[in-house]
Amino acid sequence: RRRQPEWIQAERYRPSYNKGPQSSGPVLLSRRHLQQDADSSERVLMDMRWGLVPSWFKKDDPSKMQFNTSNCRSDTMLKKSSYKGALLKGKRCVVLADGFYEWQQHSAGKQPYFIYFPQTKDAVAKGKEEDEEWRGWRLLTMAGIFDCWEPPAGGEMLYTYTIITVDASKDVSFIHHRQVRAGKGAAGRMPAILDGDEAIRKWLDFAEVPTQEAVKLIQPTENIVFHPVSTFVNSVRNNAPECLAPIELGAKKEVKATPSSKVMLGWLKNSQEGSPQKKENDLPRWTSQFIHSRSPKKTSADILQQWLGKEGEPAAKKRKA
Repeated sequence: RRRQPEWIQAERYRPSYNKGPQSSGPVLLSRRHLQQDADSSERVLMDMRWGLVPSWFKKDDPSKMQFNTSNCRSDTMLKKSSYKGALLKGKRCVVLADGFYEWQQHSAGKQPYFIYFPQTKDAVAKGKEEDEEWRGWRLLTMAGIFDCWEPPAGGEMLYTYTIITVDASKDVSFIHHRQVRAGKGAAGRMPAILDGDEAIRKWLDFAEVPTQEAVKLIQPTENIVFHPVSTFVNSVRNNAPECLAPIELGAKKEVKATPSSKVMLGWLKNSQEGSPQKKENDLPRWTSQFIHSRSPKKTSADILQQWLGKEGEPAAKKRKA
């Protein structure tokens, strides 16, 4: 049984159904980044801002950066100065969320989809006792790079992250497909997902797993499911359970309910609304609305920490959406 990680700055955590760049959320990283004599395999959970600010950035305001660092392409992450230095220093993290949104372009506009890990019926089971392993909702674990920036004039250190992206897997490639002028389709991107505790361990343990070995973990995964959601999510101002709820596409063509989407509906019925979010940048976005217990004695932070303290479970069997 893995020891539960300490949650640093847990008081800053704000659940959201519709999170965008420049917002903050919890990520996993090795404790050794914060404490030099710590075991590199020990994990901590820390609140960081989405959108990496390189440690070498010289201006006094990160908002003056002329480039977007919300996402980092896997094929260039060891070439671009924004990410290369941090990556070679082992500043690898795991970004936690329920899933992420992607948009399919239609003549009538953009149709959003919610993409996530297959879920089990245990996800809507009643709250467990605190000393039992959490077997509910399976959070999506995305590979990221973080960095720490110190204001030139002094002040609080700013921890920020970027999410690594890869070519979209074949299961979701239809969402990203575009017809370009030359008549060829252009493949889309999706977050690099670490499937299972062993992959997470290797990605985080920078002292034992060198960069060149760790980057081999960065590849598309087929172990995901998805369903269409309302265009309500298209505005980042909208932050409510309706963002994730499965919908039907068209009057005659219904979306077949999958086990995971049924679990999603059950979870939404028992979820509470997240706090309003300020207007944020562009797409894609993903949620960080973690599990809410039916028991008033537990907070979403407690449940997340309980989930993080469990032993890694084998990847769920792939199911078609």
